[in-house]
Amino acid sequence: MENKGEKKREDKFGKRLERYYDELKWLYMELYDDENAFNYFIKMLKRNYRARKQTLKAVDARRSGNPNIHHSNKMMGMMLYTENFGGDLQGVRSRLSYFKELGIKYIHLMPLLDTPEPGRSDGGYAVSDFRKVREDLGTMEDLEALAASCHKRGIRLCLDFVMNHTSEDHEWARAARAGDPAAMSRYYFYDNWDIPNYYEQTMPQVFPETAPGNFTWLDDIGKIVMTTFYPFQWDLNYANPMVFNDMTDNLLYLANRGVDILRLDAVPYIWKALGTSCRNQPQVHSLTRMMNIACRIVCPSVLLLGEVVMEPREVVPYFGTEEKPECDMLYNVTTMASIWHTLATRDVSLLRQQLEQIKDLPNNCIFQNYIRCHDDIGWGLDYGFLGSFGVREGTHKKYLNDWFTGKWYGSWSRGELYNDSEYLQDARLCGTTASLCGIESALYEQDQEKLGRMINADLMLHACMMTLRGIPVIYSGDEIAMLNDYGYHDDPGKWADSRNLHRSRFDWELAEKRHDESTVTGRIFMALRHLVMVRKYNDVFHSDARLYTVDTGDNKVLGIMREYNGKRMLGLFNFSEFHCRTEIVTENWIDMVHPGRNYVPGSEDTSEYWIEPYGFRWLIA
Repeated sequence: MENKGEKKREDKFGKRLERYYDELKWLYMELYDDENAFNYFIKMLKRNYRARKQTLKAVDARRSGNPNIHHSNKMMGMMLYTENFGGDLQGVRSRLSYFKELGIKYIHLMPLLDTPEPGRSDGGYAVSDFRKVREDLGTMEDLEALAASCHKRGIRLCLDFVMNHTSEDHEWARAARAGDPAAMSRYYFYDNWDIPNYYEQTMPQVFPETAPGNFTWLDDIGKIVMTTFYPFQWDLNYANPMVFNDMTDNLLYLANRGVDILRLDAVPYIWKALGTSCRNQPQVHSLTRMMNIACRIVCPSVLLLGEVVMEPREVVPYFGTEEKPECDMLYNVTTMASIWHTLATRDVSLLRQQLEQIKDLPNNCIFQNYIRCHDDIGWGLDYGFLGSFGVREGTHKKYLNDWFTGKWYGSWSRGELYNDSEYLQDARLCGTTASLCGIESALYEQDQEKLGRMINADLMLHACMMTLRGIPVIYSGDEIAMLNDYGYHDDPGKWADSRNLHRSRFDWELAEKRHDESTVTGRIFMALRHLVMVRKYNDVFHSDARLYTVDTGDNKVLGIMREYNGKRMLGLFNFSEFHCRTEIVTENWIDMVHPGRNYVPGSEDTSEYWIEPYGFRWLIA
C-alpha cells in the first residue's frame, strides 16, 4: 500500500514537471547553456518535493481548487518584527488570537534568519545561514510550529527571502575569503579597480551617505568584492548556475517549513551587466519565472511576493503574464508614497492619475497595499506629471520632508529623515502612521479638536488603502496608534539608523486599551476592526473587482469606484483639513460604515455629500 501511495505521489510530481519542463529547460539553457547544471536543478526539485510533509501537500491540494484565494476580500495582512511583537517565535504563536480579533489572515514576519551581530545585520537582511533562525528568536522547529498553528486558523505566513546577497559571514563567503575558487565564483571578485570603475559609471548608489559606492576593498585578501547595499553584504553572481540552483533550493527549504508566501527581497538587482544600471535586466525576469515554476512543481500553494521599489512602468513587468506569471504579488510602494504626498499637498491629482494608470491591469496583478512598513518613505513620485503643474523634483522633495518633520509652518506631522544628504537632496522619511498623521503633536498640545481631526486622518488613510486593488497590510503598532520611539537616539546599536524611530517594541500595555473608545488607541483599533469586517463581508472589495477613479468636483477629495458581480461601491476620501462638498451621480447610496448617514439631494442627476476634515465615506449602491 505504501508503495502505491509513493508511486501516486511520484506520478503527481512527474505530471507537474511535464507541464513546465519545456519552458523551464528553454529558460535555463538560454541563461546557462549547461546540461549538467540543469539536470542537477531537476533532481533538486524532486528532492524537495519528496521532503515536503504530507500536511503541507494537503495544503497544496486544498488550495489547488482555489488558486486565487489570495484575491479574496477576506485577505487582510499585518507586517511585524518577531522580537518586537512577541519576543520570539513562540511568543508570536501564543498571541495568534490577537490577529483573529482584528481579522488578520496573513502575517508577514520581518527577517528572522541567522545574521551576524546587529552592527552588521542590516535589520536582518545580511543572512549568514538561510536554514537557521536567529538564536534569540527560536529554531526552525519553532518556525514550523508557528506555521502549523497559523494554518489551523486559516492564516498565511510570509517570510523574507534575501536574494541579492549574503552576509560576509555566510559559509560561501567564508570559503571565498579562504581562497576557494568555486566559492569565489559565487560572488563578484576583482584584483584591481578597472572593472569596478566601469560598473560605477552606470550603477546608481543605494545608500550614498551610509554606504557609498558599489564595491568594497578587502584588505585581508587583497581583493575587491561587489557590495551594492552594504560592505558586509556580498552580491551573489546569478550568472553562475550554482548560485541559482542553491538559492532556489534554499527558497524551497523555507517553503517546506510551512512558509506560504516568500518575499523576494531586492529582486530587480540580482543580475549584473557592465554598462547598465544593473537593475531590471531581462535575465531577472527569466530567473523569477523559473523560481515561480519551481514552486508550482514542488509546493503549488506557495506564493512569491516581489519587492520592486521602482516606478510603476518598471514594477508591472514583474507580474509576468497571466499564462507565465513571475511574482504572484508585488509591493505597491509608489501608491504608498503618493498617498503621503497627497496628504501634504491636499491635491489628489497625482494619486488619481496613478490609479488610472494601473486600473486595466489583468486580474493576475495583485498588489500588497500599505501606508506604512518597516522601511523609510522615499519620494519616488511621477515628477514628469507633477512638472506639468510647475512642480520641481528637488524643491518638492524638500517641501514634503519639511512638512512631515514639522519644519514647515503649520505642519502637525512629526517624523525624522533617513539618509539626509544636502548634496543629493534625496532624503527619505521615517515615523509611525500616528505621528506622521499628527496624533503625536495633538496629544502633546492637548488639543482635543485637533486630535479628532488627526485620528480622522489616520483612519482615512487606512480606509483608502483598504479600498485599493489587492491585499491591504497594516504595520504592527499602527492599529493601536503607537507613536514615534525617540529612545533609539540613546541606544548605541540603533542611533545611527533613524528607521528605528518606527521599529520599536509593540506596546502591550497600550494594546490593553484597544477596546476603550475613550482612548486614542481604542478609537483607532475599534474603527479599523470595523473597517476590516465591513470589507470582509462585502465581496465588492474582491481583488478582481473593476476599479477606477471618479471626479468628485473637488481636487481635495479622491473618489474610487469598485464594481464586482453587479455591485457598485464608491469610496470618498478628503485629504484636507476643510469640510468638502462633493457631487456624485445619484444612486440609492447606503453608507457602509455608518448606515444612518444619507446623501443630500442636489440637482436632478447628482447627490451632494459633505465630508468632514480628513473624513471618508464607503458607499454601496
